[in-house]
Amino acid sequence: MRVTEFSARADALRGNAHRAGAAVAAAPRRKEHIRDAAVADILRAAERVFARAGFSGATMAEIAEAANLPKANLHYYFRTKVALYRAVLDHTLSLWLAQTDGIRRDAAPATALAEYIRAKMHLTATHPDASRVFANEMLHGAPQIGGYLRRELKALVDEKSQVIEHWATLGLMDHVDARHLFFTIWASTQTYADFQPQVCAVLGKAKLTRADYERATKQLVRLILKGCGINSKV
Repeated sequence: MRVTEFSARADALRGNAHRAGAAVAAAPRRKEHIRDAAVADILRAAERVFARAGFSGATMAEIAEAANLPKANLHYYFRTKVALYRAVLDHTLSLWLAQTDGIRRDAAPATALAEYIRAKMHLTATHPDASRVFANEMLHGAPQIGGYLRRELKALVDEKSQVIEHWATLGLMDHVDARHLFFTIWASTQTYADFQPQVCAVLGKAKLTRADYERATKQLVRLILKGCGINSKV
């Protein structure tokens, strides 16, 4: 075999080995992606069922049907209804709490609070069932996530409240009770999901539109910023 032929064959073998290695490395990523997609579908289906029937009334069979999965497949990902219910709540909280990242000492209060309100309202519009499941959990005394609320949530709100108090000390906004400010934002945004039939009835609509959410968001931002003594057209 000539040197050039040997070199070409060696290059080809190295190329095959590289592609094989890449395929082996990619396999776990594909499996992880498939699992993540399946879990996301299950969580959205579970949100719908838990929001309609509550924890006690919901069944794994109903959730499997809503997710277009055999019940056995559902149990592969979540062995019990409690585990699935807790996963729905954990997912909801992770979505909500991630939106507080912009509330930092070096941020402008008008921008940070406006963006937080917009983000919370967006999640209300896109994940209304998640909000209803959470509200139902609260109405029943938070049996599944009471410990989380008293520890992690309280710690986060304490941290973000210190930021708001820092802004007030700098004269960037009025002194307000920061913790109650968070309650106000949560209540005013989540009501568009939790009490949607009431909102629709008063507005004379069968369902809320994107324009309705945009109008409500704009008003909430204006009211809350003015209430905090922040003059801005954010």
